[in-house]
Amino acid sequence: MPDTITATAPQAPGAELRATGSLDIKDSRTGKNYPVQILEGGVEGDTAIRAMDLRQIKTAPEEFGMMTYDPAFMNTASCRSAITFIDGDKGILRYRGYPIEQLAESATFLEVAWLLRNGELPAQKEYDRWVHDITYHTYVHENIKRFLEGFRYDAHPMSMLCSSVAALSSFYPEAKNIKDPDQRYISIIRLLAKLPTLAAFIYRHGKGLPFIYPDNDLGYVENFLSMVARMSEPQYEANPVFVKALEVLFILHADHEQNCSTNAVRAVGSSEVDPFSAIAAGIAALYGPLHGGANEAVLRMIEEIGHPKNVPAFIDSVKGGKGGRLMGFGHRVYKSYDPRAKIVKRLADQVFAQIGMDKDLEIALKLEEAALHDDYFVSRKLYPNVDFYTGLIYRSMAFPTDFFTVLFAVARTSGWLAQWEELLNDKEQKIARPRQIYVGYGEREYDSRISEKFPKTNKDGRKK
Repeated sequence: MPDTITATAPQAPGAELRATGSLDIKDSRTGKNYPVQILEGGVEGDTAIRAMDLRQIKTAPEEFGMMTYDPAFMNTASCRSAITFIDGDKGILRYRGYPIEQLAESATFLEVAWLLRNGELPAQKEYDRWVHDITYHTYVHENIKRFLEGFRYDAHPMSMLCSSVAALSSFYPEAKNIKDPDQRYISIIRLLAKLPTLAAFIYRHGKGLPFIYPDNDLGYVENFLSMVARMSEPQYEANPVFVKALEVLFILHADHEQNCSTNAVRAVGSSEVDPFSAIAAGIAALYGPLHGGANEAVLRMIEEIGHPKNVPAFIDSVKGGKGGRLMGFGHRVYKSYDPRAKIVKRLADQVFAQIGMDKDLEIALKLEEAALHDDYFVSRKLYPNVDFYTGLIYRSMAFPTDFFTVLFAVARTSGWLAQWEELLNDKEQKIARPRQIYVGYGEREYDSRISEKFPKTNKDGRKK
């Protein structure tokens, strides 16, 4: 089909912030008072001040002015966004206002991908066209196959995914026209369509198996599972429990507000680079064990425990600070139970009923029981999070541990793309460029301690 597609206009980034009062700041160094506008926005009434308003606070005209110091952006809002809402204290997660529980129960992943981008649920005709466009862009260029074959058999799947997504930008140079809505749309379609294909090819490469091409008669998740697991059968028939589980997990992982990888996509995207390169930056950020690699860490922890009988001793070592590290419990954002964990816990039970119990699942369930009933964990709100259960489900579906984060990336691409396009439509955004507080040397004279760095030469260039 032709690559030029009429684009659907996504929603604007959100309502303007409105002034609701002022904050008077007194500088004790000078005695001066500085009124700063208090801005309010969003349905929850979040308040903020503009960091640039602090620049007026200085002790002398030649000074740069006051800055905020906020390592890791713990209390800095870098954008206005209408995509995802999280209330960590109440355990709330909504996409475009829809509770995650309702979407996980009733929506498809591609319906959620449309919602994240456009702000509203699709009408039937819109959804049919969306699914059609994605289905018929699942193939990748044959050169990409050869590119992937150049990696070692034991290359980490996330390294391969990051590299191959970045390489896609060289196949679609027109993607650089990010101001063109039609070009943005076809780039979004290509990324949503090709990420499962790349992920499946990477899986097969690690197993030493031939690549399986997409089957356009299958749905999004079924097609992915076919490319992963199909052998000699004429058409792959996926386990319906696995299809449902993966569909729901993709929905749960589709977006999560301004996390590390989304911030990376926005920061790189602010340079107006093509979306393939921006998404590759998100994949690189997701690669880290503190982010997308968290569900990998859960399985590593279970492997280290080794046997259900060792769980009490492990719990004691965690409580006593003797070296045990509890992975998959608690969350940076959620201070109560992770709402996604409630959903995926039910999924996990269905999958475990299908594949049966083993010692690793017994270990996991004993850890879960301890975290939900032991006062040490309850008082610290160290509840099982989504990573705890997703790692167990992926393991039950026979995915290798180092492939878990690839599955995360396939799902999160939908959210990254929605955030990337929202950034482009936000007139307040500029190229990201944080400030720093310089703590190095002041000016000093150059005094080399190396006797001879460049040999002396004759006029003809030869050494003397």
